[in-house]
Amino acid sequence: MQKTIFILILLISFSSCKSSKRAKNKKHTSTKVITKKPKETPTISSKTKKSKTSIATPKTTKTDKIIKHANQFKGVRYKWGGTTKSGMDCSGLVYESFRVNDIYLPRISRDMAKKGTKVSLKQVKKGDLLFFKTQNRRNAINHVGLVTDVKKGNITFIHATSSKGVITSVLTETYWNKAFAEARRLL
Repeated sequence: MQKTIFILILLISFSSCKSSKRAKNKKHTSTKVITKKPKETPTISSKTKKSKTSIATPKTTKTDKIIKHANQFKGVRYKWGGTTKSGMDCSGLVYESFRVNDIYLPRISRDMAKKGTKVSLKQVKKGDLLFFKTQNRRNAINHVGLVTDVKKGNITFIHATSSKGVITSVLTETYWNKAFAEARRLL
């Protein structure tokens, strides 16, 4: 008896879940979804000099995307041959930042230094690469950094050091200034 009652209750519950054809064909009034409009930023028209509102969308350049990707690795520990957030070396940082933006470079800093065009420090801009000779026995390029900012002659770059991991430095720091070898532009 209990089994029969249980089966009957089970059948009733399944049948109550069934949708009816009338419900499908029934016309409903449309419901509107209201979302917040994006904040408008005022702009000044050069013709009228009156304030207008428009949606400002900043243009993101490939250089900005490369720098943004590199900045995601700040604080990551140094790992020789590393290219991930679990560990990164200097050329791996540059290699990955360019690779995710469809620019393929050699994996080693001394080979990267053969690409692009050489530029003077006065011509350096965001996205350029700085190459260094950090007192190695062969007196060859063995370190690379990506220029993230240039303001009033101060060149800031992101790179991976064996002691501090991925950091930003300024070229006017004594160590980096003495070790500097050349700057190259790839973009």
